[in-house]
Amino acid sequence: MLRRKIFGVFLMYALLLPVGALAQTAPHKIYTAPEADIQKIRDQGMTEKSQVMNTLNYLTNVIGPRLTNSPNMKRANEWTRDTMAEWGMQNAHLESWGPFGRGWQLNNFSAQVNAPMPFPLIAYPKAWSPSTKGAVTGDVVKVDIKTEADFAKYKGKLRGKIVLASPIRELKADFGGMASRATDTELLELANAMNPGARQRRGNRGGMPEMTPELRKRLEQFLVSMKVANFLIEEGAAVLMESSSRGSGGTIFVQGASVAQDVPDDPMEIFSRRDRLSPQDKAAEAKMIPQVVVAIEDYNRLARMVDQGVTPKVTVNVDAQYFDDDLMGYNTIAEIPGSDPNLKDEVVMLGGHLDSWHSGTGATDNAAGCAVMMEAARIILASGLKPRRTIRVALWSGEEQGLNGSRAYVKQHFGEMVQNEGSAPTLKKTPEYEKFSAYYNLDNGTGKIRGVYMQGNELVRPYFAEWLQPFVKDGASTLTLSNTGGTDHLSFDAIGLPGCQFIQDEIEYSTRTHHSNQDVYDRIQADDMKQAATIIAAFVYQTAMMDEQLPKKPSH
Repeated sequence: MLRRKIFGVFLMYALLLPVGALAQTAPHKIYTAPEADIQKIRDQGMTEKSQVMNTLNYLTNVIGPRLTNSPNMKRANEWTRDTMAEWGMQNAHLESWGPFGRGWQLNNFSAQVNAPMPFPLIAYPKAWSPSTKGAVTGDVVKVDIKTEADFAKYKGKLRGKIVLASPIRELKADFGGMASRATDTELLELANAMNPGARQRRGNRGGMPEMTPELRKRLEQFLVSMKVANFLIEEGAAVLMESSSRGSGGTIFVQGASVAQDVPDDPMEIFSRRDRLSPQDKAAEAKMIPQVVVAIEDYNRLARMVDQGVTPKVTVNVDAQYFDDDLMGYNTIAEIPGSDPNLKDEVVMLGGHLDSWHSGTGATDNAAGCAVMMEAARIILASGLKPRRTIRVALWSGEEQGLNGSRAYVKQHFGEMVQNEGSAPTLKKTPEYEKFSAYYNLDNGTGKIRGVYMQGNELVRPYFAEWLQPFVKDGASTLTLSNTGGTDHLSFDAIGLPGCQFIQDEIEYSTRTHHSNQDVYDRIQADDMKQAATIIAAFVYQTAMMDEQLPKKPSH
């Protein structure tokens, strides 16, 4: 215990000492809210007054999964818009982007082994999978195609069959447990991380990869896998079954359906093709067969039965519905208007993605982030605070398919990087670009905030250091130049706008909930959500109160 306590003291010193030094070089006097204002924020966010779990409850348990362009996604857009308007936020509306593609909803599903003995399968269809023609019953065939020569083994043998396409995955006992919080050592490593921009400059500068023998072999194997998808359609297979790529104990990690693509003659064309069909494209329906992901224990059992010379007979019913009436996606937007006549046209944004995958209820990914951001705005309103700049909440859709909603919003409102033949890309700004101060994002599960990813922007360090001081006792003190990728702050950072994601404890994100059927309300940690909403409310409010905007990276 003594060693751990001493280490904690040194850790805090390591994290905060550089902060104090850098604060002296800040270009402006750093605004910090009066202690009384921070206490008002705490009183709304950390006590029984909090509404964050009520918001989460409705989004997950009442509305449920929110696949982009599904009816549930539209309900979530409208409910969040109306809820923020009821709280007193203004200009609450939906903004369209796209077109994205068709919606999809699962109306009914079952998967049952009939012989040699009956038992139900724990399974879930992939998003945008086509339906079966009612309940289909077929023999299970295990397909293992690695080379061109392997196709002949299955020619004429797959019509009406239930095809197993994944290898058996061996399972190990979980002696360590699924949940974890960031350790002192991990936080110190983050604090000492180098600028990600410097790493990138020393690394690959882009362009086509060098064709090594190893790369060619991998590409050839990939081309074979592309041919398999077409082969299953041509041979009339009834259902494609795959194992969950990770997880155990009935947890299924499932995302979008795979589309059979046109196979190029030259493997190198894979890197330059722009005509790939996505499962939400209407033309993709003819390029897919019904696809189901099976829990690893059930999948392994079926595969091992086949290996023993037994042919299981399985009945599968996938009853899914496509929606083609509106191909546009929508973001939910609402504002707290600024109170300063000279600054009210400037904006501070906060947000997360409202869309989710479909097998769970999208709790940790990312109803958690959306509920926290809505709650942060509610806290500011309920505390009676009057931000000088306008605070704008944005709840994105299409994040899971490529940050689509936030990318489109940033392009429309702030600008884009324009590619120039023979020279570096240039930034094309809109008039709103110069009115933008900062964007804060939350999208790493249910864990409490431990600090901020500064996205390589050293200039924001002194501000964030000051604003974290009241929350050090709540576990939030780490600042890192590093970045966590794959979520909507990247849309802002891509054009040089300050866009930051908060560091969160991992909890069970990668091991249990991320894109799985266990991404549900019961996996949410209520106290962590309250802490996150309180810290973000304080960050957003203080950003909106500064005389100046949060500094952008020097390169822009």
